[in-house]
Amino acid sequence: MSAEVPRSTFGPSAVATPANALTLGRLLATPLLVALVVLTGPSTWLLACLWLVCAGSDGIDGWVARRQGATRSGAFLDPLADKFLVLGVLAALASIGEVGWVPVVLIAGREFAMSAFRIMAGRRGVSIPARQTAKLKTLLQDLVVGFALIPPIGLHHVGLIRDLLWVAVAMTLYTGIEYLHDGRRLLAGAGPARTT
Repeated sequence: MSAEVPRSTFGPSAVATPANALTLGRLLATPLLVALVVLTGPSTWLLACLWLVCAGSDGIDGWVARRQGATRSGAFLDPLADKFLVLGVLAALASIGEVGWVPVVLIAGREFAMSAFRIMAGRRGVSIPARQTAKLKTLLQDLVVGFALIPPIGLHHVGLIRDLLWVAVAMTLYTGIEYLHDGRRLLAGAGPARTT
């Protein structure tokens, strides 16, 4: 008996999908997490568990989307939810003095600039794929936030958190340069547009 191959349940234009529901849940949970960081932070087990659920849902909604059919709305909402979550919690940590504002602003500037560039390229029919380094950048950002929220690390190793955040900033800016280079090449017609 052969293994059943999963078939796409949703077409590319679908909006109401299980994957999008998970992504929307992550978006809606972010203000609660941000408020809790400000009110009870910087580090509690509740915050660490909520972060694990929110950050972990990114992988789950991607898995669901691959099984049931990726959508254009999901391709837009998923990275938006990731940025909203990471930047929201980093801003909350900065507001209570756990991390500095400069690295948070640098990360935010890169993310907003690349999102604007992606939209501009999309209007010209060009899709710019994410490199593996961009996935590493996201992982680094998630780890920094996670470490900051876990009590044994966040409460006793603030210097480590701040150093790791600067590593994440460096990777974030580097991947922004890569993305800009790839986008300009594709927009100039040096290579075919690939889907992300």
